[in-house]
Amino acid sequence: MNISKILDENISYLENAFLDCADVIKRKFPVGEENPINCYVIYIDNMTNKSDIETCIMRGLIWQLHKYDSKLLSSKDKIFDDFKNSGIITADIKEATQLEDATLSVMSGDTVLFIDGVDKVMVVSTKGWDNRGVPEAKTEAVVFGSKEAFSENIRTNTVLIRRRIRDVNLKVKQLVVGKRSKTDIALMYLDDIVRKEILEEVMEKINAIDIDAILDIGYIEQFIEDSDASPFPQLETTERPDKAASAILEGRIAIVVDNSPFVLIVPSTMNVFFQSSEDYYQKWQIMSFTRILRYIAGFLSISLPGLYIATAVYHPSMLPMDLTFKIAGSRANVPFPAVIEILIMDIAFELLKEAGVRLPGAIGSTIGIVGGIIIGQSAVDAGLVSPIVVIVIALTGICSFTIPNVALVSGFRLSKYLLIFTSACFGLFGFWIGILILLIHLASLKSFGIPYLFPFVSGEINNFRDMKDSIIRFPLCKMKYRPIFASPKADIRFNKSKLVNQKKRE
Repeated sequence: MNISKILDENISYLENAFLDCADVIKRKFPVGEENPINCYVIYIDNMTNKSDIETCIMRGLIWQLHKYDSKLLSSKDKIFDDFKNSGIITADIKEATQLEDATLSVMSGDTVLFIDGVDKVMVVSTKGWDNRGVPEAKTEAVVFGSKEAFSENIRTNTVLIRRRIRDVNLKVKQLVVGKRSKTDIALMYLDDIVRKEILEEVMEKINAIDIDAILDIGYIEQFIEDSDASPFPQLETTERPDKAASAILEGRIAIVVDNSPFVLIVPSTMNVFFQSSEDYYQKWQIMSFTRILRYIAGFLSISLPGLYIATAVYHPSMLPMDLTFKIAGSRANVPFPAVIEILIMDIAFELLKEAGVRLPGAIGSTIGIVGGIIIGQSAVDAGLVSPIVVIVIALTGICSFTIPNVALVSGFRLSKYLLIFTSACFGLFGFWIGILILLIHLASLKSFGIPYLFPFVSGEINNFRDMKDSIIRFPLCKMKYRPIFASPKADIRFNKSKLVNQKKRE
């Protein structure tokens, strides 16, 4: 609906639109003495900076319009332009000609100013709601490196990334998704590095989302991922600005969603979920050793319960004789088969983990540790499970905590039940069938055209260059090329010849 030159018609529309909205501040007032001009200002309380409204708008309005008091005021448009160009003391100002756009601006935290006789309005940026500022990273804590984390403010998050990439090629494309929430979404990427086909696909999928509200980054992830039937994450989420900036420098796209303290990174492969920001801040030898531990721990977290069932029930002869007798002796008084033992302890462990998350920090960690010890010991004393099962489940949980990405851990938590089932049915044969099913599933996944298991599969596309940053992290001076995510025209990360010449001079 077009903005009317009759101010009262615009006011009537806004009064109906914001009916029973006590937090919306609306005021109509005349400016001038001889020939007063009616103006109307509207904004939402506590979403705006009231100091900016008073200093940038109201004082400038009164000062600018006083010089028209003795004139005939035949051209209200000239008054509008004069006030916009010299009356408002701010650079962030725009015009709107539709009442719907003006209403959306008000709900976004801006202040909208109407002038009688003018069929357009001024939208002044006065956003100023409370936020947490820049918090400390919790889910991706590191010893070395930045401690900053994203907050729920989209502009704070984009600034945290811009501080790390001071390049004019860093683009921020703004989108709005949600019919009722009108959530702001920003796509951040390097224009000269990103793959254009991936960028177009991301924008197409986001623009195709038709939903009432986007309340968190998880909504976007579920709508744009390629396979919603897989428990494994196909898009990476992070709360660390340095990790998001590093991904953008690799040619990937960061999706920043207002009201969410996490940023979504696309595309992603399983390899990147085993990488941590700290991997590149310390020497390559120790971090390569850590990477190897993570991959081993990842395999054990998904396979250890099933492997125990297969060997203890179907193939005890594969174990040393003393160990076999130990396991058999510990299970002598247990009334349940091995698979039921595993399920009892594993579900109890999952319940403790979930309870620890929901309880306050100090209490939650205490419940997790003390509860695990008490329940495990009590279950053994009651003869419900054997001690070796407690060790297996505890080791499985410890291995899962070494994986730096929470979403991948969740995928492993579900997938291990497949191996428990196949191992309980067919022993080691079933265990390897379960592993084969998982590998086939992972090989079938793609993230915006990139194979999920890259560079372990299809690595020949770029001559296996990405293997230098996989299980073993090569020295930074050896990683000359960007990963597969970047455009082939911009695959060189740094000029190695300058480094070689410097070393020769030394």
